[in-house]
Amino acid sequence: MLIPSIDLMGGRIVQLVQGKKLELAFDDVEHWIERFRGYPLVQLVDLDAALRQGDNRKLVEQISRRLPCQVGGGIGSVERAREVLQSGALRVIVGSALFRVKPSGDAGTSDLVDTDFAGELSRTIGADRIVSGIDSRSGRIAIKGWTEQMQLSPQAAMIELEPYCGGFLYTHIDTEGTMLGFPLEIAKGLRALTRRQLIVAGGIREMAEIDALSAINVDAVAGMAVYTGMLNA
Repeated sequence: MLIPSIDLMGGRIVQLVQGKKLELAFDDVEHWIERFRGYPLVQLVDLDAALRQGDNRKLVEQISRRLPCQVGGGIGSVERAREVLQSGALRVIVGSALFRVKPSGDAGTSDLVDTDFAGELSRTIGADRIVSGIDSRSGRIAIKGWTEQMQLSPQAAMIELEPYCGGFLYTHIDTEGTMLGFPLEIAKGLRALTRRQLIVAGGIREMAEIDALSAINVDAVAGMAVYTGMLNA
């Protein structure tokens, strides 16, 4: 399944390369709402909230009431998750709040995943309404709008979070926004780790790639390829 993405920053729809360089920006939000109306699921992310530099709450509400959305960006509490769902979202994407940065020198990795918060969230709003955001750069989890790197691997994180969510969103930051293609072998390895829905993002550029992912029961988020017209969504 192809899931088109809407990333918001400063009241506009944007596309960034590897979460840093602004490549595209659109003011005509209404155009893209109409364009994506026929999709069973749209991914909506508030980048300002993720980066802790403000938010686009009114726009998030406007879009999620008109399109079937899974919404992410700055969802760091049970209260905020509830607000987003009550505003019309089908599911919430929770990323950075699921991880805790360990004091320097502390050995081991198991305490890097905040299973207490994940469990509270799951009990309160239901695991089926939670998508765990697994953002990876160079094989390690990145948090806080991808500005901080952890030592935890995405594979280890997924194993610990499996009981608390209905799906995983894995973003391969190394290829995000580049249209260089998503590494299929990584998708295969992640698919073997979980029985939950698996969605991947990062560099996806053509339908043949989406079909190959679908063949192994993996859904695909596409942004840059859609907005540039390379992928006719």
